[in-house]
Amino acid sequence: MIVLINRLQQVNIEEKIKDAPDNSYEIGVFIGSMLPFVLLVVAAYAIYRYNKNKLNKE
Repeated sequence: MIVLINRLQQVNIEEKIKDAPDNSYEIGVFIGSMLPFVLLVVAAYAIYRYNKNKLNKE
């Protein structure tokens, strides 16, 4: 199941940039490719900080 989802999510960034109408599209592709990782890191840090504060209060 994970392999199927991974195959569906693969995106060829070089091809998107090559077919881009202008240079601002490249910035959007970069932000769009980095956004899921940034959100994952922020969520992990929020969970870590919540659990750390919860442990200190006990």
